[in-house]
Amino acid sequence: MGASARLLRAVIMGAPGSGKGTVSSRITQHFELKHLSSGDLLRDNMLRGTEIGVLAKAFIDQGKLIPDDVMTRLALHELKNLTQYSWLLDGKWTLDKAYQIDTVINLNVPFEVIKHRLTARWIHPASGRVYNIEFNPPKTVGIDDVTGEPLIQREDDRPETVIKRLKAYEAQTKPVLDYYQKKGVLETFSGTETNKIWPHVYAFLQTKVPQTNQKASVTP
Repeated sequence: MGASARLLRAVIMGAPGSGKGTVSSRITQHFELKHLSSGDLLRDNMLRGTEIGVLAKAFIDQGKLIPDDVMTRLALHELKNLTQYSWLLDGKWTLDKAYQIDTVINLNVPFEVIKHRLTARWIHPASGRVYNIEFNPPKTVGIDDVTGEPLIQREDDRPETVIKRLKAYEAQTKPVLDYYQKKGVLETFSGTETNKIWPHVYAFLQTKVPQTNQKASVTP
């Protein structure tokens, strides 16, 4: 089935560590749409010191989650420039009042897998070198290959922090997922490996949006 000529309004959701960033970048590589990431937009606005950026920073500095209405304002401001394009929003957005969302891609990866993924990351603070116990381990456990200095685990990557973040994500997004489910636009892709989930996402989007190159292959 060919992709329709109508512009696509899509959202991608997934817990931290679910592979959402990887899947999003593959989508933009293979399909003609603009990708907007909530994290990138936030960082950009905070760097530029915009009104929304200053507001968002105040919440972050207090260790609070940024409210939906602030995130929505951020997205709407950006989307005004993208009316001629299909787009993919990355993050938990509730934009239905302004835009009719056609498709929500939900990456459903078991929390145990995510916890394992995220807690495997260790860094060398001075250089910013990142190691992963699973697929890019240091030669000696806990030691930087180059300097021999100790590696540390970021607060964010510690098991107890990861579990807390995943639980917060679940509580926050369940109502949003339920809402999109009721509207009949939710597409959930389940699995434990991004490379196995990706072909299903790819096949699904082929029916929705033109590819950047018709010969583009399903491989990353």
